[in-house]
Amino acid sequence: MTSASPQDHWIATPQGRLFARRWPTPVGRAASTPIVLFHDSLGCVELWRDYPERLASASGREVVAYDRLGYGRSDAHPDRLRTDFIHDEAHTGFAHVREQLAIDDFIALGHSVGGGMAVGCAAAYPERCRALITESAQAFVEDRTLAGIRAAKLAFAQPGQLERLQRYHGDKAAWALSAWIDTWLAPEFADWTLDDDLRRLRCPVLVLHGDHDEFGSARHPERIATSSAGLGTMHLLEGCGHVPHREQADGVLDIVVQWLSASVPGG
Repeated sequence: MTSASPQDHWIATPQGRLFARRWPTPVGRAASTPIVLFHDSLGCVELWRDYPERLASASGREVVAYDRLGYGRSDAHPDRLRTDFIHDEAHTGFAHVREQLAIDDFIALGHSVGGGMAVGCAAAYPERCRALITESAQAFVEDRTLAGIRAAKLAFAQPGQLERLQRYHGDKAAWALSAWIDTWLAPEFADWTLDDDLRRLRCPVLVLHGDHDEFGSARHPERIATSSAGLGTMHLLEGCGHVPHREQADGVLDIVVQWLSASVPGG
């Protein structure tokens, strides 16, 4: 199967432009529901690396990824993140991407905090989201999550670490780091959960999580899988940390493609 060249897009929003990239449906395959990727707290389109291309080729579906405001090649964010930023992505960045790229039905796939945003998008558009995949998503604020973030804060304080982020986020790197660390460690964020959005899910749900994930225990995938109206399928990946699509790339890709074939047949 031949992969078509990816296409770059700029999405206009009231707060600034968003960068998006789409990997078209592979040559020779009929058009079907596209997969939209939601990146993690320090992620961006480029940090998905070759996963979108491999996912498009293996699934036979178009794949779309975009940089949220403040990340990657998108414009700078004008302010601090609000405590409801995970839920609100469905009505802000994603809503503009969906409208301007003419995405009707979609499959949401999110990593880490992007998994929470994928849940929010599936809940906000229950008639249009055909399937939901979360990878290493947090469902609530857990002590293990906060301990992992505090450890990361110390690591990023070391010389040269912020420069690593600047390779992907440019002069937005310090904001991106603060948006992750300071938001999650803020006292007013302590009661955040995905519970309201999970109760509104109507589509099949695949939940992936590493058993060595430093940012969340198995309580997170269990909560997502069991709170999604009986629609959840959970895979706890043995010997895997926080980035399954990189750490166990072939296995994760196989799980996702086989599950999609069974859960979203012919569309």
